[in-house]
Amino acid sequence: MKIKIDKADLLKGIQVVGNVIATRSVLPILSNILFDTTKNHIRLTTTDLDIGISLLLNAEIIDPGAITVSTKRLSDIIKELPAGVVAISTRKNNVVDIQLENCGFKLMGLPKEEFPKLPDFKEDNEVVFEQAALKQMLQLTAFAISHEETRYVLNGLLFELRDEGTGSVVKFVGTDGRRLAVVEKKRDARAGKEFKIIVPHKAIQELLRNLQDEGEVTVGVGPNQVFFEMDGITLISRLIEGEFPDYQRVIPPESATKVLLDKEPFVLALRRANLLTTPDFQAVKFELFKNKLVISKTTPDIGEFREEIPLEYGGKEMLIGFNPTYFLDMLRFWPGENFTLELYDADKPGVVRSDEYTYIVQPMRLG
Repeated sequence: MKIKIDKADLLKGIQVVGNVIATRSVLPILSNILFDTTKNHIRLTTTDLDIGISLLLNAEIIDPGAITVSTKRLSDIIKELPAGVVAISTRKNNVVDIQLENCGFKLMGLPKEEFPKLPDFKEDNEVVFEQAALKQMLQLTAFAISHEETRYVLNGLLFELRDEGTGSVVKFVGTDGRRLAVVEKKRDARAGKEFKIIVPHKAIQELLRNLQDEGEVTVGVGPNQVFFEMDGITLISRLIEGEFPDYQRVIPPESATKVLLDKEPFVLALRRANLLTTPDFQAVKFELFKNKLVISKTTPDIGEFREEIPLEYGGKEMLIGFNPTYFLDMLRFWPGENFTLELYDADKPGVVRSDEYTYIVQPMRLG
């Protein structure tokens, strides 16, 4: 193999595919990046056996071929090279020669045959989405994914596509048992292939890292895998096996107690209250009075905080505790300047709801 490629393009490509590599791997080949030539392109591929990602880059292909080389070592080398066109070639015994102007490196590689092969997908199983829409849906739900290994089925997002009338509905659901985020959008096109799968958190994070605000993304679903293809990038992931909980039964009916809040002052108040939280004292007090919401926090041996937020409200007074982080996580991506918080009682959840989105936060006991 012998290729020439712009240093900046190569470095960007290594950074795109390098994120899936595990910090510690039992198999040395899983720490490597696969270079495989096609006509006028070089394909970079990495995998940790659960997730694989590949990227096509423009390159001058002088001699076709393939080789794998240490991703970290190669990344470190390319970063330190001057700007220009890098020549990469293979020699006997899997030696990789890297040249740019008067600078040269040699690295030991491993043959392509030792690298795990990524699965192929049938074209008739593909569905096309707008990247921007998919990105926003993931942002509004991914933060709610559980990271507890004992709740493996919650370590990913439920991804559902179903036909409805003349169009279809796409839905994402994330929950860690203490909060629930559900977003769904209608599509004009019918699904073609309906599915209901659980996509692991790591795959969702890689998808969010690579989705853009324009263009399309193609999604394909196999028996136990899913792939996403956009802008020359292909991401393939195993699915989480198991039954996702029946989240519909925990979504309460609309509450009569509704508070319209401006996002910015509410976020700033919660961030200030959050300064006094600790792992043992996470709950922040929400006190709802006529025409004001009082947010306060008292933490033993640390201090106190109190802030009033004026609002238009004439309903019943209420006292309830919440983890402020749960609201801050969601409001980072909330598209509007204000939102409505529905409340029920001190031991009932708070709900933020719109036509396409439902977010439920369980209350916390105030110490």
